Amino acid sequence: MRTRLASVIAFAALAAAAPTHAQSVLKMVPQADLRVLDSVYTTVTITNNYSRMIYDVLFAMDSKLVPKPQMVESYKTSDDKLTWTFVLRPGLKFHDGSAVTSKDVVASFKRWQNRAVDGKVLMARTAAFETPDDRTFVFKLKQPYGMMLETLGGAANTLFVMREKDAATDAFAEVKESVGSGPFKFIREAWVPGAMVAFAKNPDYVPRSDPPDGQAGGKIVKVDRVEWPYIPDTNTAVSALQRGEVDMVEVISHDMIPALSKDPNIQLLTPDPIGFQATIRPNHMVPPFNNPKARQALFLIGEQTDYLTAMVGSDKQYQKVCFAPFICGSPGESNVGVDAISKKNVAKAKQLFAEAGYKGDPIVIMTPTDQFLIHTMTLVTAQLLREAGINVDLQAMDWGAVTQRRLNKNDPKTDRAGWHIAQTTWPGRIQSNPFFNLFASTPCDGRNSWGLPCDEEMEKIRLSYLEAANADERKKIIDALQAKFLEVVPYVPVGQFTRPVAYRKELKGIVPNSWDITLWNIEKTRN
Repeated sequence: MRTRLASVIAFAALAAAAPTHAQSVLKMVPQADLRVLDSVYTTVTITNNYSRMIYDVLFAMDSKLVPKPQMVESYKTSDDKLTWTFVLRPGLKFHDGSAVTSKDVVASFKRWQNRAVDGKVLMARTAAFETPDDRTFVFKLKQPYGMMLETLGGAANTLFVMREKDAATDAFAEVKESVGSGPFKFIREAWVPGAMVAFAKNPDYVPRSDPPDGQAGGKIVKVDRVEWPYIPDTNTAVSALQRGEVDMVEVISHDMIPALSKDPNIQLLTPDPIGFQATIRPNHMVPPFNNPKARQALFLIGEQTDYLTAMVGSDKQYQKVCFAPFICGSPGESNVGVDAISKKNVAKAKQLFAEAGYKGDPIVIMTPTDQFLIHTMTLVTAQLLREAGINVDLQAMDWGAVTQRRLNKNDPKTDRAGWHIAQTTWPGRIQSNPFFNLFASTPCDGRNSWGLPCDEEMEKIRLSYLEAANADERKKIIDALQAKFLEVVPYVPVGQFTRPVAYRKELKGIVPNSWDITLWNIEKTRN
């Protein structure tokens, strides 16, 4: 009855929000349920994707991971690299009709940097901000910062520009408003958590004239409305795709690939050859994982093939065994220390857990049942730990609950909302750069990413990457950082994989890129 009632409520809400005339509607089944509307407050991908729809950015990364101007019309830097001056494009407007100004940009940056690792580093090197007019903002630096454009361009953690009054919200509280200046408007009355998210074309948005390239270039909206019907069961979502009830499924399970490859109406696209890194994130705040030996034990409980086969199947084109935390097949790949962690050694893992003080207490592992890949690899971790003699308390919930609960710092012994292990995946393009790799950030101020690893020596090595003058120096820093990484173990990589997007062939104009799929520039040849 509860399910039926929820469906009735969802249908009523959608009917109320439905257009009164024929429109082109693009329907994509998203990779998760949207629960949080603030990408500063959470790093969860679905919130970032929502933000990409309604907000705009100063710079964006093209298909070669080069930052290109987006809201910015022009920029220049002084000879000493200490003054950066940016000018916004004319005519930028928020969805409420107000003009986008330089004060909105500075306020958005100041809020964002509180939670963004790269933003915090840039902020520490900034002496002052200036806004000489409504379109110009200036960074006055204390010392040169070599990744200015990459940082403003969201190479790691996207900086979305919001209204100054919204950016006044504390970075550790959620912004509830949904007023951006991007190519789509959020239809709040159509939002039914657990069922539907909808966006309307922003008629006032003026795209750049550049051709689309990755996340950069002109964002030309070619449909009137975008809907994200949330279908947590992948089989059901794919069946809806094959029947033409939806146009795209953002994440499919790899065992569906053979059948979908034979469907004449379906196209599969693997947009990113580097793919994703699957990770175990232990809670560094609570025993036994406040001891590095317990974290080191996680490398030895199984083989990466255990994870990759369970997640993506046996087809080698979609998987890669990789112990390098900064990504195989990238400039961050290193073999330092790999031999010691690349083989399963349950006896050694048990010894390390004992030396860490583990005495049989339940290890709380959160698993999101509506995220196939993360749920699957979490089940593998739970089974491998049980085989190593660990008492596992596997707690199932939806992804939204995981992303909120993982911010909890408390010990499960004293707080039922506490946890020991959570898992997730990260784009390889982010993980490959030690500076932008959020999970490798280990400051001891308690303001880094959830799980809160703390090691100031490792953080010093990581930040030295900013000072590297050439590729040889960067390689030396990565080798030193990886050696320290395997001692501290901020997280445990359990393999790399790629994943295709499935969509109906009636969709034209999809732009491949190393991010999640973008929904501008897509033309739908049927309604």
